[in-house]
Amino acid sequence: MPPLKRWRWPLAALVCAAAAYWGWHQFASASGTTPQSRGSQQAGPAAPVHTAIVGTRAFPVILTGLGTVQATNTVTVRSRVDGQIEKVAFEEGQMVKEGDLLVQIDAAPFQAALNQATAKLAQDQASLLNAKQDLERTAVLSKQGNATQALLDQRTANVASLTAQVQADQAAIESARVQLAYTTIRSPLTGRAGFRLVDPGNIVHANDVNGMLTITQLQPISVVFTAPEQDLPTINDALKSGPLKVTAYTSDGKKQLGEGTLKLVDNQVDAASGTIKLKASFENPDNALWPGLSVTTRLLVKTLPDSVVVPDSAVQRGPNGLYAYVVSDSSKAQLRNVKVSRIEGGLALVDRGLSPGDRIITSGHYRVVPGGNVQVLDDKAKRTAVQSTVEKVD
Repeated sequence: MPPLKRWRWPLAALVCAAAAYWGWHQFASASGTTPQSRGSQQAGPAAPVHTAIVGTRAFPVILTGLGTVQATNTVTVRSRVDGQIEKVAFEEGQMVKEGDLLVQIDAAPFQAALNQATAKLAQDQASLLNAKQDLERTAVLSKQGNATQALLDQRTANVASLTAQVQADQAAIESARVQLAYTTIRSPLTGRAGFRLVDPGNIVHANDVNGMLTITQLQPISVVFTAPEQDLPTINDALKSGPLKVTAYTSDGKKQLGEGTLKLVDNQVDAASGTIKLKASFENPDNALWPGLSVTTRLLVKTLPDSVVVPDSAVQRGPNGLYAYVVSDSSKAQLRNVKVSRIEGGLALVDRGLSPGDRIITSGHYRVVPGGNVQVLDDKAKRTAVQSTVEKVD
């Protein structure tokens, strides 16, 4: 075989291998996977980051839930007598005080009944007086033998009957007075009036279902919310130390509506949802809480002293769990695996992985690599933001 033909296939294989190696080297250099490229990356520009110093402080343990505002008292005002409305003394949506006049019903028929009962009492009292005088004369004559015992017994019974009749008249007068008082309808509590369901001239009855108006008490007011059943032992233990503070926010959790106190833990757990109902009371001085409003609640159950607390932005999630970057004295990023038990109000409670005094990266993680150089930017504004978050949680 000629020499050229004998080396043709080995030469072709060698050319293909060289082309493959050149292509792999170009791809690896572009993607940064070669040792030379990795070294050039680490030696490249430092990643700009913001940092914060790990410290220890009291950390509040807060349970967040969803709740609904409920009026402490709601009254549907109804008439207790039948009659015609003469006057409506309230406006829809008006704040009324306990004892304020709401509705006046025509009192003439009830005043007439009272007058009639009073006259009947005077008549029966006169009859009783006459009967007592007859009884006294009969008793004297009976002792002298000029009156029979039967006549004496008859007049004694007549006095007793008229005495009972006078007592019945007195009870009738009291009943008439009560009925007359029912014609003036006053507010049973302090609250806000709802829609007016009657007008002057309407006839109302004691058995009307709808009533004349509804009054809702807004101060104080209640919020009913739920907590997971696994938090029940923590809540009960915390209650042994005194009342627990509850803060209500808007449903999106952005605006605070009021601060109150936990008043009730329900006597049973809802087996269907695995939650326990709780009720808190709020003074509600500015009427920010309104019956039926959906709110977010934050129940402070306890405060952990001397805890390692960091901004939650410093904690990142990776394939091996949570981690954070610590900036070394030589301005290099060191990856630390951390364990976090709670994240609340922009702060993370760290159980393991960080120590007080560590400088951690709070922003700019996307450009940081383990062992890479970092450039710490002015973090004064960041520390101020962290401090504001801490004070807000407190």
